[in-house]
Amino acid sequence: MNHAFTLRAAEPRDTAAIVGLIRELAEFEHLEHLMQATPEMLAPHLFGPRPAAECWVAEVGAEVVAFALTFTNFSTFLGKPGLYLEDLYVKPAHRGAGIGKALLTHLADIANERGYGRFEWCVLDWNENAIRLYEKMGATLLPEWRLCRVTGEALENFSS
Repeated sequence: MNHAFTLRAAEPRDTAAIVGLIRELAEFEHLEHLMQATPEMLAPHLFGPRPAAECWVAEVGAEVVAFALTFTNFSTFLGKPGLYLEDLYVKPAHRGAGIGKALLTHLADIANERGYGRFEWCVLDWNENAIRLYEKMGATLLPEWRLCRVTGEALENFSS
């Protein structure tokens, strides 16, 4: 299989492919029961008047085979914004071709160009391949931190 790829900013025409990759990611992470995103739900948040997130895709030929979705966060300690990687996924047939590493490097470039203080993300503790790649690239895992999440009915009850 040809693994020559190109990276580019996602465009509205990619929305269905991105949602398909998100579905594959949910299955890979054994979280398909949480998958609710549709192209109609995602498009305004990526391409609407006030985008909440940005997305980059990797193409092999005309096929979108990977994506990385980010948003801006903020570090009060650094007094600077940061880039948060929500999800990165490469189709299994295209893993090992450097696409994941290229997306991560591209995102680090963006964070540096924008003057951000951090580039960060979470990884599931059982995803040893990803952890090895991240550490090899120079990322530090922060085992003392725990992710907190409130969603759905719990979020409704959490709010006033």
